[in-house]
Amino acid sequence: MAFEVAVTAWDPGLRVELHDGFVVDTDRARLDLAAVHQWLSTDAFWALDRPFDVVEQTANASVNFGVYSPAGEQVGYARVFTDGVTFGWLCDVYIARQVRGRGLGTALSTVIVEALRPLRLHRVMLSTVDAHELYAKTGFIPFPDPQKLMVLGPDETS
Repeated sequence: MAFEVAVTAWDPGLRVELHDGFVVDTDRARLDLAAVHQWLSTDAFWALDRPFDVVEQTANASVNFGVYSPAGEQVGYARVFTDGVTFGWLCDVYIARQVRGRGLGTALSTVIVEALRPLRLHRVMLSTVDAHELYAKTGFIPFPDPQKLMVLGPDETS
């Protein structure tokens, strides 16, 4: 059985000025996917060795939030996969090492949460190993009933 999937990402058309001249922008054309791939595949424990084509496909199926320096260089990234109506998944949040410690992760998360609020999604989720405090600042809480969550296991026939 073959499935064809057509995905159209919701686009908020957002450009938000942060502190010190940094900007969050959702303009897909502005993304430096080579930099995003480098960060995720070599420095993000959850995406190590992720191939470029996978980074590109996930970006194409998501709302992308780039963080840009005053000079215009991309220094951060996050994406939200959403149906735009009931559910959203915040993932691949990354701030380049050279600009960490300046509050950009919290600022990026705040921009994303505020961009999602008008959609009135029933649930927005994320997974984190070590950034609970950062996400709590923007309204995320531990999942109320984790025993209800399940994930699809590996395909044992492959």
